[in-house]
Amino acid sequence: MCGIIGYLGKGIAQEPLVDGLRRLEYRGYDSAGVAFHEGESFSMARETGRVKNLAESVKKNSSVSSLGIAHTRWATHGAVTVSNTHPHVSYDGKFVMVHNGVIENFGTLKKFLSGKGVEFTSETDSEVLCNLIAFHYSELPKGDGRFIDAVRQSLPKCRGAYGIAILCLDYPDTMIGARRGSPLVVGLGDEANFIASDASAFVGRAKEAVFLNDGEVAVLSGNDFRITTLEGEEAQAVAHPVDQISEEVELGDFDSYMEKEIYEQPSALENTLRGRFGDDGTTAKLGGLEGHANELRNLDRIIFVACGTARHACMVGEYLIERLARVPVEVEHASEFRYRNSPKAGKSLVIAVSQSGETLDTLEAVREAKTKGLLTLGITNVVGSSLARETDGGVYQRVGPEIGVASTKAFSSQACLCAMLGLALGRMRDLSPMDGQAIVEALNNLPEQVSRVLQKGEQIRELAIKYAKAEHLLFLGRQSLYPVALEGALKLKEISYAHAEGYPAAELKHGPIALINPECPSVFIVEGSELSAKTIANMQEVKARNGPVLAIAPEDVEIPEEAADDIFRVPDAHEVVRPILANLPLQLFAYHFARLRGLDVDKPRNLAKSVTVE
Repeated sequence: MCGIIGYLGKGIAQEPLVDGLRRLEYRGYDSAGVAFHEGESFSMARETGRVKNLAESVKKNSSVSSLGIAHTRWATHGAVTVSNTHPHVSYDGKFVMVHNGVIENFGTLKKFLSGKGVEFTSETDSEVLCNLIAFHYSELPKGDGRFIDAVRQSLPKCRGAYGIAILCLDYPDTMIGARRGSPLVVGLGDEANFIASDASAFVGRAKEAVFLNDGEVAVLSGNDFRITTLEGEEAQAVAHPVDQISEEVELGDFDSYMEKEIYEQPSALENTLRGRFGDDGTTAKLGGLEGHANELRNLDRIIFVACGTARHACMVGEYLIERLARVPVEVEHASEFRYRNSPKAGKSLVIAVSQSGETLDTLEAVREAKTKGLLTLGITNVVGSSLARETDGGVYQRVGPEIGVASTKAFSSQACLCAMLGLALGRMRDLSPMDGQAIVEALNNLPEQVSRVLQKGEQIRELAIKYAKAEHLLFLGRQSLYPVALEGALKLKEISYAHAEGYPAAELKHGPIALINPECPSVFIVEGSELSAKTIANMQEVKARNGPVLAIAPEDVEIPEEAADDIFRVPDAHEVVRPILANLPLQLFAYHFARLRGLDVDKPRNLAKSVTVE
């Protein structure tokens, strides 16, 4: 969840490190720090709060060093204090390190080191690892391989996850990185090389990226680099070009990344859809799945594993795939999947969905599925991510960087790909060409319809003004719009801190109706189908109990005046795209709701973008 970046090059490290932290701040923003190798000592700056606080501190004590590491923290072990802020210096002053992950057995290791006379200055598990490396270094004979040997001796003793970048005072031109469970990528440029949590940190400064696998160590020295296993064996280094996406990671004219990414959805969906339909216009053609056509044609069961917003997109997929392809679908919390010992039943497929491709719970679910011999596919947005590399096949979302902690365009893309998967599977079975053609047409029309909804953003802002004082809200929908209700509630909770719950509309009278009062608005997502009458009846039940009602409804659904206080209209559309269209006003509603409360939507309390710890 934390963000790390290291720089080794010909220039001054200060600017690229601080700039890299700004780009990584979505991974954590409790505190930030930077350390420079100054030849005979380390210089450091550490500040609680945002990266901008660190940037101001660094300006006052500028360094000309060409070797440094930096970190933006999402706190796990230890309170948000300067002493718990990375980088951490070892007890002997020989090492400085930044770490993303959790060392689960740090208590045992700390006890061991304390017994050796090592003193600690923080509460973090990360300082323990730094001191463990320093301890092993002290016991090794002098020599060129002493630094890497100390790292290799220390890391196998750690249980848990880590992505680290570490410097040693005795090696003024060397930086070492290593990973297990937490993402780490090496950036290669003409003037400098980098180690970072993700490639966005060095976009515009590096030409190629090499993604480390679990159990690998990267040694950067001068202009050279090499990757080995912890055992010292050479590892294959596959370099990927770094897309020149610097404009995509800049805010431009928008006030926040969340707002920017909401309004990027028409173009994002165009990219998701481009080139992915068959020549006959009746099916989807997903290149990453073509090698598994026989397995897909003969499936008995699909299991989606995901977390948070991605899981809600999968729930949309559950309804659509079962309807289009007649294949049983289950949606699992990735964090629970590997502990359930779910029985292996027939020809099962596990589909893992993660925007970053680095969500630890989702990756562990994939690994568990593979131990059971199940086919695994991935849906992710990040080329070269762990999910892309560890699954048997998959599909890229192609929506560009999503920086906002509250996911928006990724949800739309994931739901769209689930619909395309349902279409492809359906056409392999008994879905007619005519039905397939209608779905393809609906998906091709989706970007334009999304634009139409977003053009009514001012109307949503006015609705947010009306309801912004509410501290409790209910979101309700049926069938594929039930996950949209869950997602709407989640967005509001994430960025406004108001209490919100999502429910199937018919479940209203099985408990939630007890919450209805004039201060608890209900947001109904209304179907454009025969079920709309039932949902409208639920709305009237709320109105009968003096509860405010906001309805999100298609243009062709008639809603009695007495059934809703406010109605926001979305375009009439095919069932496969209704969830995406209905979710757009909920994204904007949450955004304006939070902004009206004076909150920073890009840095919501206690959250980080990429969850790489359990």
